[in-house]
Amino acid sequence: MQASKNKITKNAEPFYRLSVPKQKTSTEIINEARNALRTLRTQRPFTPAEDQRKLFGSGSSRAPQNRPPSVFSLHASSFDLAESRPVSGVRLSPLDHKPILVTFAKDEDTSISLPKPPADAAEVRKVSSARARLLRRTSQGNFLSAKMIPPDQSEEKLDSEEPAMMNNLCRSNNNCVAEQRSYTPFNVESRQLLHNEHISRSEREDFLKGTEGKFLFQLRRESDEMKKPDTSSSWPRSTGWKRRVTGLEDETRINESEEEEIFWHVKILPILHELEKEDNIENLCLACTKLYQALNEGNMLGKRFKRRSVLLKTLYKLVDVDSDPLCLKLAKIILAMKVDGKNLLSVCKLAFKICRNEKNDYIIQNDRLLDCLLEVLRTEDLQKNNEALLYCMGALKFMSGNAVLLNEMANKGAVEMFLQLMKQINNIKENDIHFSDLGHLLVQLTASLRNLADLPPARRQLLCNGAVSELCVALEQRMNDKDVCTYIVRIFSKLSSYNDFCGALADCSRCYILFLALLNKHQKQQDLVIRIIFILGNLTEKNNQAREQFFKEKGSVNTLISLFQTYRDLDLNAQKWYHERGGEGKHPKHPSEAEDVLIKLIRVLANLSIHPSVGAALAAAYRVVELLVTVLEYKSVDDCEELVISAATTINNLSYYEVKSSAVQDKKLHIAEMLLKLLMSNSMDGVVEAVRVFGNLSRYHEICDFIILKKIHKFMIALLDAKNQDVCFSACGVLLNLTVDKNKRAFLMEEGGIGKLVDCLQDFGPADWQLACLICKTLWNYSEDIKSAASCFGEDADTLLVLLTSLLDEELVLDYSLDRDSRDYHKLYWEREFKPVAEKLLDRIQSHHSFLPTVTTTPF
Repeated sequence: MQASKNKITKNAEPFYRLSVPKQKTSTEIINEARNALRTLRTQRPFTPAEDQRKLFGSGSSRAPQNRPPSVFSLHASSFDLAESRPVSGVRLSPLDHKPILVTFAKDEDTSISLPKPPADAAEVRKVSSARARLLRRTSQGNFLSAKMIPPDQSEEKLDSEEPAMMNNLCRSNNNCVAEQRSYTPFNVESRQLLHNEHISRSEREDFLKGTEGKFLFQLRRESDEMKKPDTSSSWPRSTGWKRRVTGLEDETRINESEEEEIFWHVKILPILHELEKEDNIENLCLACTKLYQALNEGNMLGKRFKRRSVLLKTLYKLVDVDSDPLCLKLAKIILAMKVDGKNLLSVCKLAFKICRNEKNDYIIQNDRLLDCLLEVLRTEDLQKNNEALLYCMGALKFMSGNAVLLNEMANKGAVEMFLQLMKQINNIKENDIHFSDLGHLLVQLTASLRNLADLPPARRQLLCNGAVSELCVALEQRMNDKDVCTYIVRIFSKLSSYNDFCGALADCSRCYILFLALLNKHQKQQDLVIRIIFILGNLTEKNNQAREQFFKEKGSVNTLISLFQTYRDLDLNAQKWYHERGGEGKHPKHPSEAEDVLIKLIRVLANLSIHPSVGAALAAAYRVVELLVTVLEYKSVDDCEELVISAATTINNLSYYEVKSSAVQDKKLHIAEMLLKLLMSNSMDGVVEAVRVFGNLSRYHEICDFIILKKIHKFMIALLDAKNQDVCFSACGVLLNLTVDKNKRAFLMEEGGIGKLVDCLQDFGPADWQLACLICKTLWNYSEDIKSAASCFGEDADTLLVLLTSLLDEELVLDYSLDRDSRDYHKLYWEREFKPVAEKLLDRIQSHHSFLPTVTTTPF
């Protein structure tokens, strides 16, 4: 404030900018809305949920023929049986040692006897030819025949056609026998020797049923490891299961391959037979659950399991069963078997198909498919399996749409995995043949991160793992991919609403260049533009460095002006069309797309104007001010309240700066005309904003004359009755500037202004020293030519005298029961703002008062 010739005006600090450091306390007295320059806030752009789960949303910029499908057929034939075998660089040589015969014993002390060789070579040929005939016969049936050969018949046929024990558990399974032939580490001769031993029917049945009571290796003399508590009840893992076989002169250990053989026959094969013959979905699902548990128990998950192809072939056949719960079980097991190539792609598609149906979310929650899919992301080669990873990531994207699965995803480190994958994608340059395909994957990844950004733990992980940098790299590399850009911008839109992430983004200097490049490239893509503008509004709301840095980027203001004009024109055309139709129907309650862009763009301008040099430059930018004024011209509060008020607030900020070539100053009368329309609206927020602008513009004589001419001063005096501190504060600012001109002071007395000012001082003084100071300054200007207190203030003179005396009593008005911060805050404004002016005003009144009554003080 400035005093000249005993007058107090607002010229030095238009619109009452605070001259003391701002201290926020638990009992803030001064509303932040009073600051001379104010930032604007607005709602985050709304993103409607997709009606259906698809690989690419309905708004995707990708043409259908240029993107992978979301719907496809998936059958057993989609899997490649040739790729199901375990991967091995070398063929295993036959082992030198003699195999140990697996038989059944009727008593516990029975020992193992080695198999006897055949009498001659003719016997060997006989066994081989019989075995070949059996293989030919079984190959005509099912893979794992649902109809087992009856025990009596099977014994007969084996006795008559093949005197050898031909692996009883696989006698109906051609492929199983073939697998045994390919992978069992016995040489041909030893295999044939094993077939010469006979097993009784009852023993064979016990073996099939998994009866452990008659199994040879369940002996009393177990190793120390097997004697530990709680280990005898479950089948031991192959890595830890070692039993000592007694009854032989030389003790022999069973190697892992033999343990796997036994576990396969006792635990796994019966379940596979069940899967082959069962036709009830519920029972099939239960069998799959048992199978996964058994495979996990036997350490058979992964690629090293030698009968893996037999297992996978059975599972692939079940894919043809039309049941999502069953396919979920199958996908989980197949993924756990670490398939690759075509099979990995097919199983990822299977998982994608299951997750695409929102109704399956519940069963997915109860299974551990999420773990399997995250493992695929963690371990599979990006370039080799990019299509499989695409559908894997698509399935995860669908999962992230479910709150329970989303939380689980965040808890299992999905954010870090996703960012690692993004880093790999970012390392693939544009000239790489995989660059385009990886863009499809990046869409799924960024869409998932967008959903994760809603969770506080995920936001912390994004911040800690350098998400800002990687997202900016992806944005820069994929500038031509609107889908990727949109999802990344949506992530920033969410995260920039939080101070810590907003600060990290503001520190990333290249983000401003990227955002401007996107705005220029996709100027008419409203969904992309509105989010970038929203992000810039967040960056410039609280960070002065961000305001300066963005403003200094080449073409920044021109880009904003171009956008402003584009969307202003769109809004004008829409409004013209609406009025040409006679305004049929109600005006939309929510802002249109064009209005929403304008609201958020104007917010950026308002926030930029907080910076002193940037604000001064914008105040002199004729095109900026002109566009803001056009909003007040063609738009009413009834059309879109937020847009009109945002434009008025920005004009108010720019009107703060008294600079040469100020566009606001040049257009001040036209602006005043537009503000008059806002002042007369039914929006109290609009009225207050208009009064604020008049508070700055009333520094100019032309505006003061306009106010008196249009009788706006009467409206300002009437607002003193609003019983609202902010409204009174704004109105009092205009009255203060009007009282600078001695020819205009009389209106205060005529309109009852003095009494209303005194009432405001009494009502709000002890709680709001800024407002109390402003009232005293207005009365000081008004009483410059005072001759007597009574003639100047009328019947309010005595009340004002008593009131000022009371308010200057520090012990009375400063509440020492408040906490220290609040008390210091009160005292600061009381001492620096209110006390100097109030003492002068009190002294003037007392010196011109004909009779000084006894002053009594009343507590407030």
